[in-house]
Amino acid sequence: MSEQSEIDEKWMRYALTMADKAEQIGEVPVGAVLVLDDEVIAQGYNMVISNHDPCAHAEIMALRHGGQQLQNYRMLGATLYVSLEPCCMCAGAIVHSRIKRVVYGAPDLKTGAAGSAFNLLNDEQHNHQVLCTAGVLSNDCATKISAFFSRRRQEKKTLKLAKKQNDAKV
Repeated sequence: MSEQSEIDEKWMRYALTMADKAEQIGEVPVGAVLVLDDEVIAQGYNMVISNHDPCAHAEIMALRHGGQQLQNYRMLGATLYVSLEPCCMCAGAIVHSRIKRVVYGAPDLKTGAAGSAFNLLNDEQHNHQVLCTAGVLSNDCATKISAFFSRRRQEKKTLKLAKKQNDAKV
């Protein structure tokens, strides 16, 4: 394993701990960490539901905190590690922030904008392209999200069954 791969895995594990924080508050478990010179600048996790904010994705939260930390909206030389492939909204923010590199775990085949469904990070029409490394700890990242949605479907099914049984008693 190369030194860069080891570094990427270290920071992706950190992003997964951020995903755990999202899950603890009932959010889709996606986490992000912004790194510059092998030091954490900022971190974030999904807060869409709890903040009532469709823009409160893990990446956006990390970028907002990163901008405040650096006192600059441009984060030149930084790497963003995220457990799920960024969507179009997040990819746009990443390009505008001038992040050097994005490393993500699980692909998002329906809405991923780093190569799966779209490739906005490297679109030559932009004045900045972002280096991208996909699939770091992809099994761990994908399993976390799949387990979350599986649990959520089971919970809904259980509630629906309980309601049906309750309605039958009345």
